[in-house]
Amino acid sequence: MTLPSQNMAKSGGDIPDLQTLQWVDGVFVQGLGDPRAIVEPATGRVIATVADASPDQARAAIAAAKAAQPAWAARAPIERAKLMREVSRLIRRDADDLAELVVREQGKPLKEARGEIAGAAEFMDYFSEFARRLPGEILPSDHAGEQVWIRRAPVGVVAAIIPWNYPAALICRKMAPALVTGNAVVVKPHEMTPLSGLAMARLFEEAGLPYGLVNIITGAGDVIGEVLTSASDVDLVTMTGSVPVGRRIMANAAENLTAVSLELGGKAAFIVMSDADLDLAVQSAVTSRFMNCGQTCICNERTLVQRPIYDAFVEKFVAATQALKIGDPLSPDTDIGPKVSEEECAKVEQMVQTALSHGARAVIGGGRLTNPPTEGGFWFDPTVLVDMASDADIMRTEIFGPVVPIVPFDSFDDAVAIANEGSFGLSSYIFTRDFQTIMEAIDRIEVGEVYVNRAGPESVHGFHGGWKDSGVAGDDGVHGLEVYMRKKTVYVNYSGKTTVNLMPYER
Repeated sequence: MTLPSQNMAKSGGDIPDLQTLQWVDGVFVQGLGDPRAIVEPATGRVIATVADASPDQARAAIAAAKAAQPAWAARAPIERAKLMREVSRLIRRDADDLAELVVREQGKPLKEARGEIAGAAEFMDYFSEFARRLPGEILPSDHAGEQVWIRRAPVGVVAAIIPWNYPAALICRKMAPALVTGNAVVVKPHEMTPLSGLAMARLFEEAGLPYGLVNIITGAGDVIGEVLTSASDVDLVTMTGSVPVGRRIMANAAENLTAVSLELGGKAAFIVMSDADLDLAVQSAVTSRFMNCGQTCICNERTLVQRPIYDAFVEKFVAATQALKIGDPLSPDTDIGPKVSEEECAKVEQMVQTALSHGARAVIGGGRLTNPPTEGGFWFDPTVLVDMASDADIMRTEIFGPVVPIVPFDSFDDAVAIANEGSFGLSSYIFTRDFQTIMEAIDRIEVGEVYVNRAGPESVHGFHGGWKDSGVAGDDGVHGLEVYMRKKTVYVNYSGKTTVNLMPYER
């Protein structure tokens, strides 16, 4: 397989055409939709042109998945797992090249991209382990000589819609549990970052996945996404992305009563009590805010610090932020790279300017970098905002960038009230040495994920799902696996007698 490092210098070369073809029914084909320029965030240069799939190609991908799924489901799970582990091996073999491709199209630092590719392989390995332990139940019957079985069956065809912030890992996050449970998949990478998914299709082909089992097609959400989420032959739509897109998917899926699993936005509160380990809290807050340039759903979106340590925390946080290296994301020692696009950069800039115009103060940063490490990219200065109300717009709207508002609070009750304000409920953080406070935080903060005295990210064997506007269902672990299976109840009578299962009130 030909990947970037074999074809170009570190900065500015074109992406080979091999990464720009759609993968439908086991064949690489030119997209029949409009051409799309793929822009490198660090330089603003066009590094590839991808012809989107057409609606008809999207429908062909669904048909291919539907045709391939029954034979895949009929295989022993251990056979499915063997192919999944081969995919994992190939991802690890080509990890350096795949990581560089993530950097080129998405902009995250190389060391984070390497972690993303390792995560992609880990998803395949972890879910392959369920081959010998897919769940099922045997229950006693109300009658002698009878049992009640609750079996798991694959849902069928899965449409997986992937965001731009983790263009490689999230493909495997959706694909791995789908495959081990016997489903077929149509993957739509985000239109800004399609290259990683299309490159990984080569590995899926090399691993020997059956034709049509996994299809990877690219294009805009309002074109290709509409086809996938409205199709009657799609049995599950799993998507990570924004709340408006999630609502649109649910509306489309409702027409066919298609199941959905949505991991949507977040506005994580990072609560620091006065008894916390201050250095641990500061370093964790910095890590949680600035990983992937703040473009992660569980990022520290608002930092709440108890008043007695507020000034000390801000001072240490600013110093730690200023120590981070902003640089070319292909450099191995870079900590913060560019935003993914001009549109995203402008959005964050507008949010910061609005906050400043309403009385917030930028301790550091406050706008775009004046001397970026590379010309032409989408660079935003890491920004720390203070002196704003806890109910300011920037405290409620997802920033998704290298900007953190820090506000003081007096009591734990105040912190919980601020944390629960707004419509999001994905993640939250609590730093304290007091066990009672920890338990109350776990009980009272309205989120699907709580991190205690540590930063993220989440673990593959946990469960990543949000409350409120942050989504329905979710990913990872045994509970994420359940999303990809249906239940089938079987009443097995081996008594040789006729049974009539009367309801309890009729007995």
